[in-house]
Amino acid sequence: MTDHGSQEGSRGSLDRAVELLTGVAPLSIDARHFLEGGPGRARVVPGGVQLEVASAGLVARPKVVIIYEIPPADRRRLEAFQGHLPVQGPLSLSANVQAWRNATDKKLAAECFRREGVAHMDTIALRRPEPEIAYEAFERLGGNVWARPRVGVGGRDVFHLTTRDQLDAAARHYAATGQDWLISRDAGNFTTDGRRHQFRVVVLHDQVLRVCEHVQANLDAPCNESQGAISTVVPVEQFPLQYRRLAIAATRSLGLRFGGVDLAIENGGVIFEVNVHPTLAVPGGIESVAIPFVEAHLPNPCRSQRS
Repeated sequence: MTDHGSQEGSRGSLDRAVELLTGVAPLSIDARHFLEGGPGRARVVPGGVQLEVASAGLVARPKVVIIYEIPPADRRRLEAFQGHLPVQGPLSLSANVQAWRNATDKKLAAECFRREGVAHMDTIALRRPEPEIAYEAFERLGGNVWARPRVGVGGRDVFHLTTRDQLDAAARHYAATGQDWLISRDAGNFTTDGRRHQFRVVVLHDQVLRVCEHVQANLDAPCNESQGAISTVVPVEQFPLQYRRLAIAATRSLGLRFGGVDLAIENGGVIFEVNVHPTLAVPGGIESVAIPFVEAHLPNPCRSQRS
């Protein structure tokens, strides 16, 4: 179950992983049917859940429900559906509504990191602050911060701020777009040649599946590939154990069993955020992430021998 309107491409990787593991193609359902107000209906039935979309002629009683590629802004609208995934019903790693909230809402994420003692960059949440309140928060964080929406939008609307004028401009932008926002202390995460530097670490339970190093030449842009960063896969065993443990602890602190962790190794290692659905449409993504992720959903009898 994914948002079929997404252009990210993770759905294709999941479909392939299911076929490789089970020998059959999955039933691919558009998650938008089951958003609040959508035509889809879910009913708890003996042994699981029944999914119905009358307009599409769909009636299904899945043994496993895999949910992925749901835009952050739509996740609250899927919560009622998630509530129909009982513990004894279809196996799904996506039934924990609060965990999704914790990861999607960056203010909640920071609170979870703080409560669980997970190293992260100091963060202050803002909404429509009076200028003096924003200035005080800005100065408290050293006058060198990153502003971002409280609910992410794929790396967009993220700004590096080092002056009050930039802070004022960011406040106007978020007010105009109706977004709550946060500012976080700059991590000082630079390579020896002065470029921005961070890692994406994909975690499943207590295991690290994949590590990518992101390097960004534009010091005022986030370290996202979509924003021009260069990504290089790092062998998991070569990534220091202390940072693997940090990524696992960050994921666990939110209540997630799977996630893509953004972190910097500078300053002893600090977390930026944990993504509910790290993209799978990357070189080696099927083998390194999609297959283990799907496999974690499947009871042993559902698995076939991979060729």
